[in-house]
Amino acid sequence: MRELTKEELRELTDEATIDAQDQDEQQAGFVVMMDEHLELPFETTVLGVTVKVEKLTHSPDGIVADCVRDGHHQPISVTHLPLPDPAPRGAEWIAAYRSWARG
Repeated sequence: MRELTKEELRELTDEATIDAQDQDEQQAGFVVMMDEHLELPFETTVLGVTVKVEKLTHSPDGIVADCVRDGHHQPISVTHLPLPDPAPRGAEWIAAYRSWARG
């Protein structure tokens, strides 16, 4: 996935958070956009181990990916989730969320 410009990230963020009143609603907006656009499941490597990202959820700590391997589940913050190369379709929403989360 090519690196998005600040303007592209801002446009995606505006689209995800357009009707949000607070931070919790803004995160929920990103989850909706990821649900609609991010190709799931996808495989990636976490600490040298291949895992499958099956779903994303909105938690009090932010958006987390449910990473699965051999029936074991591990939630990992989307802000720290390594993306595969090539990135899955819709990964621009993860980039936008990361940019938004950094402030």
